[in-house]
Amino acid sequence: MPLAPVALVVGAALLGAVLGWWPLTVWTDRNIRRDRTERMPLRALRAWSAGTTALLFGLLAWRYDLDPVLPALLAIAAAGVALSIVDLTEKRLPNAMVFPTLLVVAVLLVPASALTGDWLALAWAAAGSAGMFLFYFVLALISPKAMGMGDVKFALPLGLVLGWFGLSVWLVGLLAAFFVGAIVALTALAMRRVTLRGSIPFGPSMLAGGIIAVFLHG
Repeated sequence: MPLAPVALVVGAALLGAVLGWWPLTVWTDRNIRRDRTERMPLRALRAWSAGTTALLFGLLAWRYDLDPVLPALLAIAAAGVALSIVDLTEKRLPNAMVFPTLLVVAVLLVPASALTGDWLALAWAAAGSAGMFLFYFVLALISPKAMGMGDVKFALPLGLVLGWFGLSVWLVGLLAAFFVGAIVALTALAMRRVTLRGSIPFGPSMLAGGIIAVFLHG
């Protein structure tokens, strides 16, 4: 691999580690409602946040190089890690995190379309956001215990990014989320971490499905 792509991947991973270690950890910790004694220790929180963000940043930089859409992908990855930690801790995805993520991703997709000259992608992004929101909203109405409103709202920024790439990536991201969720659920049942009547946070599976979709794109 040429030196420039290697430097980009390493730089992106280091950026992810720094963001995950400090600002993302602070953002995550502030949105966890539990008393300090019940929360994940800050050192462990920083380790998970920094390690996961660094890994995702490195993978996305390796896959997309200097593609104009990379900043938007890094934004959804970073926010997704923070949201996933809150979801795993409290089984909720706070509005105070989801909606700023939606705004940042939407703003970053504008220069991505301008630099690529593909303005139609923004229309696809808007459709993807609305479509994924409606899909999860219907699921939440059908089975409120299985799908929370936090998941429904997280579908807005996630669907926005996936929709920017087109229908095929959007569908792969949607289906991959449920595939990952099924594996997680079966594993948790096998390890007796949850019962058949229990619930498992779905936000991390949604993020994983989205990352899989954009990573396999093209």
